[in-house]
Amino acid sequence: MTQGDIITLAQQAMMTVLILAAPMLGFGLLVGLLVSIFQATTQIQEATLAFIPKIVAVLLSFLIFSPWLINVITDFTRNLFTNINLYIK
Repeated sequence: MTQGDIITLAQQAMMTVLILAAPMLGFGLLVGLLVSIFQATTQIQEATLAFIPKIVAVLLSFLIFSPWLINVITDFTRNLFTNINLYIK
């Protein structure tokens, strides 16, 4: 296994992690922005008001996207195991 193979495998792994995290981070960001706008317009500065909706949004997005997330990680793992003979020499 050459250095190029290791770098390619690490890049694929990092890209897979970013793809897996993107839906939850996106929903958390969107809900955080909406809560911040709500807090700015109503001048309610409650700390828990910022965290609880984000936690719920991340949990719901995880539940919604979990079949797709499992499919992505399964494809990555299947590709890794299918090409394992290329990595071990």
